[in-house]
Amino acid sequence: MAPEQAASTRMIVNRGVEVSIHVGLLILLATACLVILYPFVPLLTWGIIIAVAVYPGFQNLQRAMGGRGGLAAVLFTLVLLALVIVPAVLLGQSLVQGVQAATAKFRAGVPIIPPPPANIGSWPIIGSPLKSLWALASRDLSEAIRRFAPQIKAALPGVLSASAGFGLTVLQLLLSIIVSGVLLANARAAYELTRSLANRLFGKKGPEFQQLVGKTIRSITFGILGVALIQSVFAALGFFVAGLPAAGLWSVIFLFAAVLQAGGLILIPAVIYAFAIASTTKAVIFLIWCIFVAVLDNVLKPLLLGRGVAVPLAVILLGAFGGFFAMGIIGLFIGAVVLSVGYKLFVAWLEEEEEVADQASAWQPHCR
Repeated sequence: MAPEQAASTRMIVNRGVEVSIHVGLLILLATACLVILYPFVPLLTWGIIIAVAVYPGFQNLQRAMGGRGGLAAVLFTLVLLALVIVPAVLLGQSLVQGVQAATAKFRAGVPIIPPPPANIGSWPIIGSPLKSLWALASRDLSEAIRRFAPQIKAALPGVLSASAGFGLTVLQLLLSIIVSGVLLANARAAYELTRSLANRLFGKKGPEFQQLVGKTIRSITFGILGVALIQSVFAALGFFVAGLPAAGLWSVIFLFAAVLQAGGLILIPAVIYAFAIASTTKAVIFLIWCIFVAVLDNVLKPLLLGRGVAVPLAVILLGAFGGFFAMGIIGLFIGAVVLSVGYKLFVAWLEEEEEVADQASAWQPHCR
């Protein structure tokens, strides 16, 4: 081998080794950054989602306050914190009062659970066993607990875990709101950063994809979470008017179920209980109200979900629910954003292929 060729080969090998070392160090650095940030990923993700969802309203508030972004961010953060803290405190007070009332009745020897209505035994299928269980719990709650001790023992860890998870979720939401407030206070810098990232990833279509991500997040926020919140308000009104015990707890359970698209399942036992404790007229009115609450989802979701997003509604729905089943509630947003971006990239690729084919067909007569 000639000396020139040997030197060229060594240069290529050295260059390859150098590039490999640089790539390895870059991967190591990225991995280290992800490991360090991993505990904060949920907070940062939810903070970004909240900030993007409320950004149009924040802009209006900022304009109303003369362009003072920092003050508007502080006010917006306080309002969002109040919207979480006040219902949580009211729910906690309702639970404490309910436990205290039950404890007082138990110490006084008063039945905690009222006796079952006389007509409950005539209900089809579930009437007889439900009346027997209800009567036992009303007559001797301790005996009922002993009879179902294995089932209660098996379900207790799940209940405790869910209770702890609810508390952690509220705490995480509060911290995420604070993160969103920081992002809103630096909205211009965050906007420029995301614009640069979108341009880096998607080239000239960067601004389009940046807007697509923001609109998709807002669409999911109002189309799924917003509809669930509206349904929960109407359901809570029905629970309080119907006189259901622990109506606040019923409302919170319904809210979680509505986010999971299963709010109607929570209304079924509520209606059964209403027919058991209330008059027939009141129970029928409550049943009609529950049907209205359940149908409300089908009316509002097509109006709010996918509004303003240049992506078919089916793509957003598939992404949201597929992401939810894969990653939980946060997957509602991540799945919808990822599938929407993937859909737009696929459409852009198809359009580019059609443009190339049109250009090739246009050049064919000149070649002849």
